[in-house]
Amino acid sequence: MSPQPTSIDATIELLARGGYIADRSLATTLFLALQLKRPLLLEGEAGVGKTEIAKTLSTVLGRDLVRLQCYEGLDVAAAVYEWNYPRQMTAIRLAEAAGRGKDAAEDIYGADYLIKRPLLQALEPHANGAPVLLIDELDRTDEPFEAFLLEVLSDYQITIPELGPIKAVEPPIVIITSNRTREIHDALKRRCLYHWVDYPNAERERQILKSRVPQASDKLRDQVVAVVQKLRAFELFKPPGIAESIDWAQALMALDTKEIDRAQAESTLGAVLKYQDDIARVRGEIAAGNLPLAAQ
Repeated sequence: MSPQPTSIDATIELLARGGYIADRSLATTLFLALQLKRPLLLEGEAGVGKTEIAKTLSTVLGRDLVRLQCYEGLDVAAAVYEWNYPRQMTAIRLAEAAGRGKDAAEDIYGADYLIKRPLLQALEPHANGAPVLLIDELDRTDEPFEAFLLEVLSDYQITIPELGPIKAVEPPIVIITSNRTREIHDALKRRCLYHWVDYPNAERERQILKSRVPQASDKLRDQVVAVVQKLRAFELFKPPGIAESIDWAQALMALDTKEIDRAQAESTLGAVLKYQDDIARVRGEIAAGNLPLAAQ
């Protein structure tokens, strides 16, 4: 287990060791979240590296990663805990057979019969220190679940009616992500530090590709970045994020591409764009010569 960073520069270096190239603004907010033991809410477009921050922190700090992937209809049973009903029923039948059925009804609501889901797991002691708790894509859930999270994020505890409050001995490192398909409630935002993760500028995107696709030549990385930066300037339904830049560079390497020309660009657009309308639009831009591609 590695110690937490003691400065903003150390935070930048720590993330870089895990292959994450952070700008100073993000590193500052993350450093403060670690120092103040506050949850960090990251918003931004899909594919800009929000989830990757939690994964990288888990790796470089040597902590367990506990991930709660959010979705519509997520409830306490899937996110926090539920009782092991088959085991409870078995215990009751065995107790009745032994003539102590009344006592069994009280005993079955103990920790031994609890099935722990991600939020409860994150509050438990871990051998290598407090885990990184990733609450991913919170905007996919509904407001009642957000309300349940308030106790977790404020006091790092969960109250189970039959057992009472369960509080973390050491608060987990909480990273919450949102693609902003809907607004997160103010009450939850107030409990977090906040950072908007934007698309990287060209220089940082080149650094990211150099870290994530080191086998690519400087020339190919520069061209990928130039084209992707241009694509983001178009009015696309879903502009490519850094995840798509990495995917495209890896796809081009798999095709042994030295330089991206019109034919290569058109045949690999599915690696960088995910909607047919966007692909059709960009093919038109390619035909018009509006992308920095090599001459055929």
